[in-house]
Amino acid sequence: MLRTVTVGKNSAGQRIDRFLQKAFPAMSQGIICRLIRKKDIKVGGKRTEPAYKLCEGDVVTVYAPDTLLDEKPAEHGFMDAADGISVIYEDENILLADKAPGLLVHEDDGGSGDTLIDRIKKYLYTKGEYSPEDEQCFAPALCNRIDRNTGGIVIAAKNAESLRILNQKIRDRELTKLYLCAVCGVPEPREAELKAYLFKDSAENKVIISDRKTPENRTIVTKYRVLEVNSAGDSLLEVDLITGRTHQIRAHLAYKGHPLLGDGKYGSNRVNREKGYKYQALYSYKLKFRFTTDAGILSYLHGREFEAKNVWFLDKFRKGTE
Repeated sequence: MLRTVTVGKNSAGQRIDRFLQKAFPAMSQGIICRLIRKKDIKVGGKRTEPAYKLCEGDVVTVYAPDTLLDEKPAEHGFMDAADGISVIYEDENILLADKAPGLLVHEDDGGSGDTLIDRIKKYLYTKGEYSPEDEQCFAPALCNRIDRNTGGIVIAAKNAESLRILNQKIRDRELTKLYLCAVCGVPEPREAELKAYLFKDSAENKVIISDRKTPENRTIVTKYRVLEVNSAGDSLLEVDLITGRTHQIRAHLAYKGHPLLGDGKYGSNRVNREKGYKYQALYSYKLKFRFTTDAGILSYLHGREFEAKNVWFLDKFRKGTE
């Protein structure tokens, strides 16, 4: 059977072998390479190679048995997600969502049917900006993740080029993500850059902090400054993650003797109950775009800052000053 596929904008730039694996899941890497070798896969009617990078508008022809050409069905499972996302900013390329504590960003092992990414897909589908039937490989994707019980800004890319650029900018620290957190006690000094080493115990879903480097642990660097101190002797901090490891803020500050209010894993459940904190008092509240290299179609974001205005624990924290 012959199948013809015209490469769309969001599929451009991919290797043809990886593109075909996504478009036709029944095809393995080995089958694709064999079909290319036999000239049963061509681009623009001409012979190609597995590493060829597709361009928008390329016409790919595939001659293979019907069983290998079953296309991936359109995914509409996201329509089961709940309605409603809090949008801080949106344009044709990106969406900044303010995630509430308690909501997963992606599906976990429990198979939750209501996640932030599914809500975003449903939102864009309803607006007519996303249709799985029209996409060969791409779906709106999150560029950063935060824990289920942490709230704050999550970046979603609406197209493949934006996703590629944002991933590079995050990797090279051309985006700054700042956090607010409320902690027990008052750190001294009031502003510092902390360095330690983190070991992730996956079986316990917990991390262990140490001042000693081992082959198993990884370096962490956490910057903080005290913004406020309330009458209960607790502090509001602004934190900048120089490294971004699992549970880094929670575990590192607890290791220094200042666990987050509401954090039962690294703090005190008794203290949390007494002070009425249901979730850890941690919020990814500010995002800054500071590009030092070419940002392509996202260049217009350079110099812009965005802030989440409804940080749930601020009023609770400040009541301590009454």
